[in-house]
Amino acid sequence: MAKENDEIVVNLKDPAIAGVLAWLLPGAGHWYQHRRAKAVIFFVCIFGTFMYGMFLGEGRVVYAQWDGPEFRRYPFLCQAAVGLPSLPAVLLAWSGGESFFGTKWYVPPAIIGGKSPELDELHLRLNRRFELGTVFTMIAGLLNVLAIYDAVCGPAYSVARRSRKEGDASETGDGDEAGEGEHPQQHLADA
Repeated sequence: MAKENDEIVVNLKDPAIAGVLAWLLPGAGHWYQHRRAKAVIFFVCIFGTFMYGMFLGEGRVVYAQWDGPEFRRYPFLCQAAVGLPSLPAVLLAWSGGESFFGTKWYVPPAIIGGKSPELDELHLRLNRRFELGTVFTMIAGLLNVLAIYDAVCGPAYSVARRSRKEGDASETGDGDEAGEGEHPQQHLADA
């Protein structure tokens, strides 16, 4: 058991590289920092949530489309935060592709004369699963934003809280917080 004055040092390596890796693939930034358990948890939870949403919406809920105000796909801004798993949507929108490896995954619905009968058919056929799939993939993207923050800045608390002792006016310890010049490493006091 660790004593009250022992510190745990979290080596964040290069925060910029960790942040980019965490955006490209959930958990990759933490893997780079040798925070393997956290990397696996983030990958399984975030990527799993994203893929569950994709399966709910039969692969059609993540697409990039900006044609006209009524067909702009604002949810994609959240979905894009997942990184590489959302990249095919950008490539298909940019190239005008009609299929993704022989499937309709990531392909935006066609717009004909200011209307999208294909999108109407998706909503009719999938019913609430289309919206639930959209929400699950958006949540995965927003969760990855938090994981990116953790990879760049480290744990939320630099000093663990300690219980108040008699005669001690401070609840946060003896003030040995990590300074600004120590950024690639966060110090945590072990409570």
